[in-house]
Amino acid sequence: MTPQDIIFSVRDIVQDTNTPYRYSDTMLLRFVNQTLRRVAVMRPDLFSKVGNTQLEPNTTLQSCPTDSLRLIEVFSVVGGNALTEVSRETLDQMYPSWHADAASTPVNFARHIRNPNKFFVYPKPTTGVSVVLEYAQTPKGYGLNDAIQILPESFFPILVDGTVFITESIDNEHANSGRAQLHKEAFETALGANTQARPLTDSENAGNNPRDVI
Repeated sequence: MTPQDIIFSVRDIVQDTNTPYRYSDTMLLRFVNQTLRRVAVMRPDLFSKVGNTQLEPNTTLQSCPTDSLRLIEVFSVVGGNALTEVSRETLDQMYPSWHADAASTPVNFARHIRNPNKFFVYPKPTTGVSVVLEYAQTPKGYGLNDAIQILPESFFPILVDGTVFITESIDNEHANSGRAQLHKEAFETALGANTQARPLTDSENAGNNPRDVI
């Protein structure tokens, strides 16, 4: 799946198949990339990336990688112990001096509630400590023939709907507000339905009749 594939379908839907095109490939490519970023905001779990991230030494406050949309999980110290998630508020109340403890290998992490790209570790790390971290990655800007590998092929119609919505929302003589609204609803509904289907595929009892589960 490439942006060019999506653009080809979009042109059919918006009836822009005769040259000269009303919408250039450059413009439609920009709309495809905007759609990908909309998907990332609505469904950051679809853009998860797991990798090693080096911690800033001698401070409890840490940052996700620069391409992060939001933190998902901190698993462990690289080559070492797991990190248990705790509540910063609870830690503050029960042990107010935790920020001042000597640097060592972290054993806990806490989310920064007001900043999705920040998190805390306890104790603060020494130099050279890295953690295995999962975060939602901001989609890069794709070229026309770049493979969109971050999403499976099944999301192709969703990306088409999102791109049609943006295309038909342009305020000019070619705008079709009815079509824009139709594809906006299809785009949002499909993403929501995908979320609702996850319990059917991700749980141990997936596919079982609830009455048959003991």
